[in-house]
Amino acid sequence: MKSYRRTYYNIFSYFYDIIIRLHSQDKAGYLRKFIVDKANLVEGDRALDICTGTGSVAIELARGAGNDGMAVGVDFSRGMLDKARNKVKKLGIQNVHFVEANVSELPFKADSFHATTCSHAFYELKGAEREKTIKEVVRVNKKGGRFCMMEHEVPENPFVKMLFYLRMYTMGSSDAKIFLKEDILPFKREFNKVKKEVTVTGKSKLICAEK
Repeated sequence: MKSYRRTYYNIFSYFYDIIIRLHSQDKAGYLRKFIVDKANLVEGDRALDICTGTGSVAIELARGAGNDGMAVGVDFSRGMLDKARNKVKKLGIQNVHFVEANVSELPFKADSFHATTCSHAFYELKGAEREKTIKEVVRVNKKGGRFCMMEHEVPENPFVKMLFYLRMYTMGSSDAKIFLKEDILPFKREFNKVKKEVTVTGKSKLICAEK
């Protein structure tokens, strides 16, 4: 099954950025800046972006961490990471790196990062994998570090809503619909402070949790 999912995302990497822009209506990249601002980075910090996809948020994290800091993007899809590395090469950014790994088994030491983010991908993790990933984020984050998770709100447009649920049920977990309604609860079980808000676009929501 993991091989099937990896193949799916390798192919999806060619359309990923277009689909995200279409659903979020965020042509100016406001949401990427928004989630990075909420991560509360300062110059010299180390930041992690899980399920990084084509690396857009990781690149923004690298800018937020400054030249003395760094960002790491993790994804299990080589196709996605190839797109991410091409972006970084074209932009000439030196302080962002990409690692191929499963986010439920992060290859980093405890207390390695000042903040972790995940943008428009967390719902697609399977139930058990999702729980393990939250625990891994807690492990690799420093004390007081934030985990900021941004996800789509359920679309209002009937056609886009159909595509949204199709993606959730085919690539996500069987409990995806429950998680859509109770999304804040798993974070409250593992983090000290948890806050949820809707972005100004109304198309996405953000959950920020502090270790």
